[in-house]
Amino acid sequence: MAELVGGFLVPHDPMVLTDPQAPPEAVQERITEAYAEVARRVADLAATTLIIIGTDHYLLFGPGCLPQALIGSGDVDGPLERLPGMRRRQFPDNTALARHLVSHGHRTGIDWAVADSLTVDHSVAIPYFRIGLDAELPVIPIYLACGVEPMLPLRRAEQIGQNLKEAVESWDGNERVVVIGSGGISHWVGTGDMGRVNEQFDRMVLDLVTAGDVAALVSLTDDYILEHGGNGGLEIRNFIAAMAALGSCTGDVIAYEAVPEWITGLGFAELIPSRAAEGLSS
Repeated sequence: MAELVGGFLVPHDPMVLTDPQAPPEAVQERITEAYAEVARRVADLAATTLIIIGTDHYLLFGPGCLPQALIGSGDVDGPLERLPGMRRRQFPDNTALARHLVSHGHRTGIDWAVADSLTVDHSVAIPYFRIGLDAELPVIPIYLACGVEPMLPLRRAEQIGQNLKEAVESWDGNERVVVIGSGGISHWVGTGDMGRVNEQFDRMVLDLVTAGDVAALVSLTDDYILEHGGNGGLEIRNFIAAMAALGSCTGDVIAYEAVPEWITGLGFAELIPSRAAEGLSS
């Protein structure tokens, strides 16, 4: 039986690649090490497939089609953008499991959009290149509507995560799946506040992640998030979905940096299923 063995929350800030020297060297090193630590922890979990939940930035989907929730269920490549050190390439996929997630969702109330051929943008590619590439882990990309209106309700992000858990655990294959919520935390994109970072908001979000308090995250309003975390803060939908996919869990913050030079509060956390935490303490 397949199992969701763990999860992580990571940023996907492209400025880490496009303007790498902008912040102090010590900040650069800590962010590089945070990604490396996530990769080590994924390896320790003996993961066989990654599910990466990202955000469309009006790069993949336009006014002609704006899916609320989409799974890449076949060939996957990327990134769509030209980013330093990230040459566009084919990613290993897990088509069978991806199509099972779709089928299960369609039977149980999740209206997945499907892309049997998908070129991902940086919100999936950056986590994959930093975490899954060296191990050549198969990846299933998921996009939630976090950046372009109409946006997926936060409660729906939780429901999608819960459905992913059900779907993975009903799969007959022997898979060890790790889910990654990609995005945030506070940043204002294309607004007059661009470059602002709200560390207080970011720490509040990470405290709720540490407590495994999905309900409190879901209770936030978009107006509150926009005011305190910017339009980029709306990407916590991806955090909610990843946490819900693990069920009862706690979070371990790996790193946090408020980096105005990269216009973002960058947070890294591991999501630890409660059953795993109980096993470690016994």
